[in-house]
Amino acid sequence: MSDAIALKTLKAEPIAPDRFRPYGQVIFPATDGQPYGREDAQLDLSNGTPRFYIMRLTERGREFHAITRHVRCTQCLGSLEGKEWLIAVAPPSKSDRPDLDQLAAFRIPGNCFIKLEVGTWHAGPYFDGADFIDFYNLELSDTNVVDHFTHNFKKQDNLRFEII
Repeated sequence: MSDAIALKTLKAEPIAPDRFRPYGQVIFPATDGQPYGREDAQLDLSNGTPRFYIMRLTERGREFHAITRHVRCTQCLGSLEGKEWLIAVAPPSKSDRPDLDQLAAFRIPGNCFIKLEVGTWHAGPYFDGADFIDFYNLELSDTNVVDHFTHNFKKQDNLRFEII
């Protein structure tokens, strides 16, 4: 058996609500004053104290070997300053590992944000052409302490991925 770690590529598709539905929602700008509806982020933050913050990420390239999920809340992510970014996702699963056949990557423009369903596996945000990008993040105050489950493809599957 070879110890070489295989590299698989994921083509980043432009994000669209119908394509992203297995993983969550895409939220685009709406006219102020509209009543709450199904186009708004359908949030589940009922298991703790919501935390809305700005996280600064430095460029990490487009390769990853680990993917994470949160099973106690939805999560919203979006870039500030209209910057484009990338994310890899797999739908929620009852298993402690993501379904490789449903792993997908998306290109997200700076004029929208995403809401990840409870349990959606995700790797990213990733981006090119900037030393850093600031992202807003809505999750629970203790998400990264008690609700952070990671699958390591390198250790468990001898795989790594590159978003192209």
